[in-house]
Amino acid sequence: MAVSTLKEIVDRAFAEKYGVPAINVVNDLTMEAVLAGAVEARSPVIVQTSVKTVKSIGSDVLFAMWSAMTAGIDVPVALHLDHCPDRDVITECLERGWNSVLFDASTLPVEENQRQTIEVVRQARTFGAHVEGEIESITGVEDGVGSDTEAARQSLAVSLRFLEATGVDVFAPAIGNAHGVYKREPVLDFQRVSDLVAAHPIPIALHGGSGMTDAQFTDLIARGCAKVNISTALKITYMKSNLSFLTDAQARDKWDPPSLFAKVRTDIVNLTRGLAEQFGSAGKA
Repeated sequence: MAVSTLKEIVDRAFAEKYGVPAINVVNDLTMEAVLAGAVEARSPVIVQTSVKTVKSIGSDVLFAMWSAMTAGIDVPVALHLDHCPDRDVITECLERGWNSVLFDASTLPVEENQRQTIEVVRQARTFGAHVEGEIESITGVEDGVGSDTEAARQSLAVSLRFLEATGVDVFAPAIGNAHGVYKREPVLDFQRVSDLVAAHPIPIALHGGSGMTDAQFTDLIARGCAKVNISTALKITYMKSNLSFLTDAQARDKWDPPSLFAKVRTDIVNLTRGLAEQFGSAGKA
């Protein structure tokens, strides 16, 4: 229990065919609420930080928050650096104590991406940490990383060469998914997940999860998507919860910050618990 590793968490989920919520937090309140929601659901959870959050709060402060909030926690949790193209930030987070990183070199030619990913995997291993790999950009911009232009998908053969050469622990393929809010139901390449897993059994990370249907989640998790990234849904819940409370506070001319924090916390806890139930990870801790 307690602070675990990305590999331990997703390997079990992959074997037992459930998905683990991997939720991007933006501050101390959301980090604590996500952890509390996981405890309530008796679910493992992966707490993710974007490069933007690392730079705005600071890696020392973020890791101090994490250490304090996970002391004595009795469900498996891991701290993960999401979509990071910056090797210096990866080094900084690994040195501070992050459990895993997503090295996002998807804008580079596959050969260079592969070369650098091998280096990142080797580096991470010296810290007992794990690596998520990616060779295609997931459509959409998230916290300043990414592009709204859909990237070309690599062949199965190219993907397999990357996996075998790098030894990454989790793989994030593009399957028609996108970061941000879907304006229409996405058309997803379910078979690509099955083909990858059949050829090279590895936990798949599903990005752009906010807004997918229950049926899509269920299908993709059954095919091997053991890590389900949630960022936009957290941000929307956080912002709308604040907005709702503050609109009411203004109407009543009553201003009580602790009550605001409690309201937002409750909504984030409920979001986390609901995701664990939806993905099948509730009760797995």
